[in-house]
Amino acid sequence: MATSMLFQMRRYCPLVPCLTVARRHYASKPPSVFNKFLLQFNQRFLEVEYLIRLGNWFKTRDVRRKNVFYVYAQKKYGVNVAAAYCILKLGGGFRFAGQTQWFRSDTKGKFSFDFVNTPDCTIEEIDLSSTLINHDGLHNLTSQHNLRSLHLQGCPEVDDWFLSRLHVFGESLQELNLSHCPRITVGGLAALQHLRKLQKLDISSLPRLQNPGLVHILVEEMLPHCTVTGAEYDQGLQIQTDN
Repeated sequence: MATSMLFQMRRYCPLVPCLTVARRHYASKPPSVFNKFLLQFNQRFLEVEYLIRLGNWFKTRDVRRKNVFYVYAQKKYGVNVAAAYCILKLGGGFRFAGQTQWFRSDTKGKFSFDFVNTPDCTIEEIDLSSTLINHDGLHNLTSQHNLRSLHLQGCPEVDDWFLSRLHVFGESLQELNLSHCPRITVGGLAALQHLRKLQKLDISSLPRLQNPGLVHILVEEMLPHCTVTGAEYDQGLQIQTDN
């Protein structure tokens, strides 16, 4: 068992050869203080690695559970109620078309089910900022053909594949906030060309954009009727002059 664990750790820790030597010495004679330290360090390293992997597993499971496709809700209550339920389960908020009231979950994730009483109302505005929405969860929202505003500020799971699926809102979406989304690249922004009705787009603080100013210019050319905010024209550009 110990040999197998050391073999797995060889890829992660450069001290594995030293730990192996320490184990050999430990088997042949009483361990020195240094060998005891190496053995204890090895055990602690394995424990930390296990905790990191366990934490990643819980995070992945949480993302997957929050982005399930609510087939039962769609069949029983309709696509509008299912979409509303998905948004609230993710911790976001929404507003039905023709209404001023916003439905949101509280800090404990609880919310009112009054939206079930209006199954014929479509959703006009959605705020999913700082939630774990991903491309799987987006499948619950594609039925909302009257969606005009979508806020995705600070969503860690929103990526280029997610943006490529926003074309279903091409004839309705007017406002889109993608600021502070760490996984978006230029390729994903290029997919927004299908949003022909888009009037406002926020692309501020996207860390994977190497030249935000240049991207700003390209997006404006791609969407001439859209106001792009979040990056100055000269941000990230390098100006070279001849001496």
